[in-house]
Amino acid sequence: MPAVTIYSQKAYTLEDVIPGGSNYFNLRPKNIPGLQWWGDVCVRADVENISKVDIKNGKETVLVTLDEVNDALQNGEKPYKTEFKFKPLRTLGSASMPWGDRNVVVFLNKAETGNGSEDYMCWYDFGQKKIVNMFRIQSEGKQPANLDFCKENGYVAYTVGRHLFVANEGDFSRQINRSCMGCTEDPEKDVVYGQAVHRNEFGIYKGTFWSPKGTCLAFYRMDQSMVTDYPQVNTSTRIATLEPDKYPMAGMTSHKVTVGIYNVKTGRTIYLQAGDPTDRYFTNISWSPDEKHIYVIELNRDQNHAQLVSYNAATGEKENVLYEEEHPKYVEPQHPIVFLPWDETKFIYWSQRDGFHHLYLMDTKVKTYPELERGKDEETLFREHLKTVPLTQGDWLVQGILGFNEERKEIIISSTELSPLQSNVFALNVKNGKRTLIGSGEGIHSAQVSAAGKYIIDSYTSAKVGRSVNILPTDGKKGINLLTATDPMTEQYNLPEITVGTIKAADGTTDLYYRLIKPVNFDPNKKYPAIIYVYGGPHAQMIHDTRFYDARGWDLYMAQKGYVMLTVDSRGSDNRGIRFENATFRHLGVEEMKDQVKGAELLKSLPYVDGNRIGVHGWSFGGFMTTNLMLTYPDIFKVGVAGGPVIDWKYYEVMYGERYMDTPETNPEGYKGSDLKQKAGNLKGRLEIIIGGTDPTCVPQHTYTFLRACINAGTHPDLFIYPEDGHNMVGRDRVHLHEHITRYFEDHLK
Repeated sequence: MPAVTIYSQKAYTLEDVIPGGSNYFNLRPKNIPGLQWWGDVCVRADVENISKVDIKNGKETVLVTLDEVNDALQNGEKPYKTEFKFKPLRTLGSASMPWGDRNVVVFLNKAETGNGSEDYMCWYDFGQKKIVNMFRIQSEGKQPANLDFCKENGYVAYTVGRHLFVANEGDFSRQINRSCMGCTEDPEKDVVYGQAVHRNEFGIYKGTFWSPKGTCLAFYRMDQSMVTDYPQVNTSTRIATLEPDKYPMAGMTSHKVTVGIYNVKTGRTIYLQAGDPTDRYFTNISWSPDEKHIYVIELNRDQNHAQLVSYNAATGEKENVLYEEEHPKYVEPQHPIVFLPWDETKFIYWSQRDGFHHLYLMDTKVKTYPELERGKDEETLFREHLKTVPLTQGDWLVQGILGFNEERKEIIISSTELSPLQSNVFALNVKNGKRTLIGSGEGIHSAQVSAAGKYIIDSYTSAKVGRSVNILPTDGKKGINLLTATDPMTEQYNLPEITVGTIKAADGTTDLYYRLIKPVNFDPNKKYPAIIYVYGGPHAQMIHDTRFYDARGWDLYMAQKGYVMLTVDSRGSDNRGIRFENATFRHLGVEEMKDQVKGAELLKSLPYVDGNRIGVHGWSFGGFMTTNLMLTYPDIFKVGVAGGPVIDWKYYEVMYGERYMDTPETNPEGYKGSDLKQKAGNLKGRLEIIIGGTDPTCVPQHTYTFLRACINAGTHPDLFIYPEDGHNMVGRDRVHLHEHITRYFEDHLK
């Protein structure tokens, strides 16, 4: 890939390049916020107006103004009488227009009631110029969360604390779970409703799932009563307060999950009859188009056997196992099945069974069983006769299903087909498998598909383009450009040269991508210190064809300080297929470190790098890698800063930890080899560990036990804690964090 070299005069500070910095957002490439589809009409919601955008020429026509909405809120007719007043709405930027055939804008607003300030969902009809519906989001003094709006029935599901509610009209919310709020003796005090479960693994990011017609709401119920409390401590109170997290560590007792179905008309709730939920994972919930069936991808605790199971949505009874997948290492479903909108008997299943995430078309209808197979039970026959057709194939992966063009029988997808460093949009023809590129063949794209699937709103950035926003037809033809933005950083500041290339992994055959940043005002006759910024773990890729090839602001800042900065996406990282990722199985930190050492060898081969001054920095899995590299290769890495590190995988949570390491009982050697306390005596250079004081992801016990091991071994790492912060620092703490990291390298590596 070509190098990106920009020269000007001005220097930048951490306030310019770190999120939370005072000038950070002023230096991002411009965007067009609030673009969305109103059916097949493109609209833009900003602070003052919602405007229609002509898809042929980009011209805008105002549909509704903030003043009109506020006039209706303050003075207009309401669906029912109220004794409170709405606060003025400050912006239309977060409003939505869910119904393409209705002139209705939906938004959240606050009202001053007898219980203080409370959230209301409001519907404003800009044809009638009045509020046509509104309902309270019950909070009981707590912050409502996980709002899930269903445009088919107009209901919103949401959670308050650990409870689940639905609301639709007036001032009434229904609590789906019946345990009372605020009870002193609550039999379900450790049960959570309507939230993501299994610690957000398996692609789970929400806990409620509306049926296609809005008749029912499926939801997760997670019983954590059997899970050990991890004793987090809030030190901001006069006497430190115990605020424990439920944290199931690898090999320990995990929570139990069940799936409920709530009927909004009858108010009745049933639960899927899935059997004993102990040591099982229930993932990727979806509905049949007719709402008669609900589908769950279920895994065993070993995570090496997945089943796609169909349940009767009316009774909760188990119907069939439609598909099974096994793998000697692990199976990791991350996407629910999706039905074709033009054929309710066919659905799309995601699988890595051929080495990469691809789409397979399956048929729920089984016609007749051959005579010779009558001896088999019906469930076995159903699975064997389930038709499976690969829709995509190749050494690349599908990243998302974005929508459908029903007229052309096409699926709009995003994929890495053009490059592992890119995410591009294609129209995939279901009949012949032909893929048509939509828009630019570079960069990282995000797209919204219109209701009929004939157009997308496409936004992308690349190493060459600050940002480009377009409206494009999905047939691959040219559309219109709404914005092509330059990068203020490249226009105002003296930036370093950034190069992307490949090196061979430690196995001698696999290509690894690297990003190399030379110091600002590079002098080839100088010898510079170098820092490797590392992650190296699953579900993360540090190099993309995007702004600065994904280099973070701190990388650019350190290049300005006179450091060579290198990042290598080692084996074990994302978007290169399952074999690339699971090369680290049962021995996390071994193969990844070998690949990072190849990166260090690349640095040493460069005539302008001082091979005796190589540092390393990373966060989370990268903190684990940083600490491990400092202890395993102490003669290569002289200074390290490890943020929020895993030290001992026995202290990490069950879902992630056991997928990649199995349990401590079944893989004792692997856990021992990845236990950094065992290597505490190897520390030679300067190592600082930085953690959030109440980190719920990599709990503080990792760091505390490592410090004890170092004390016992007579070695001397440094420690810095951000009190009351979690796994990552945000806001001003993030700026302070990078000031602190910079000082450490300046003091000990430069």
